[in-house]
Amino acid sequence: MRILAIIATCLFAAAASAQEWPKTSHDGLQLQADTGGAVVYWRDGATLEGYSKIYLVEAAVAFQKNWQRDQNAKTVSASNRISSSDMEAIKRSLSDEFRAVFVDELQNKGGFEIVEEIGEDVLLIRPAIINLYINAPDVRNTGRDINMVTSAGEMTLYLEFYDAYTGSIIGRVLDRQVDQAADFAMGSNRVTNRRVAEGILRGWAQELREHMSELP
Repeated sequence: MRILAIIATCLFAAAASAQEWPKTSHDGLQLQADTGGAVVYWRDGATLEGYSKIYLVEAAVAFQKNWQRDQNAKTVSASNRISSSDMEAIKRSLSDEFRAVFVDELQNKGGFEIVEEIGEDVLLIRPAIINLYINAPDVRNTGRDINMVTSAGEMTLYLEFYDAYTGSIIGRVLDRQVDQAADFAMGSNRVTNRRVAEGILRGWAQELREHMSELP
């Protein structure tokens, strides 16, 4: 997918440290300071003010490189190996959860209408979840079996904001979130994994809603 190719280009072009990201992006956006750990590029003078409707594109999802290989290397039973169809099911589920959470926060709680048409007051948001790493994916059981882990895993949010009417990019955000490691191993299955993912998604959506709601 085109968005994932663009994301990969941005990630490999930049160093791990936020201080070493280029000051200006390939499309003329400026690196912002004091963004609380997230990497934010924004067009000079641009704002999200004035948008009452949001066109929310389906979220693309990409696993961290070698995730499938790493998981299968830990698995003794062939029946428990992670297949390509397992990965697609996880990506579909996370993408659906992303939309449900963001629609709830932005439309139900924030009052921004979610639309599927271009207009002068429409903000187009193109999201992706990248570098997804699940420590205990639990793809074979019903949620009763427990794996012991200190962290459920991590994922990174990639958001691009466009003026839907003109197609002009306003900004992009890259924010990595890791499930906080516990001091001791805790039970993990698909139910707990979903709860952690929903919590991270909810935090991102709430932050966006609060920012947009504060604008005139």
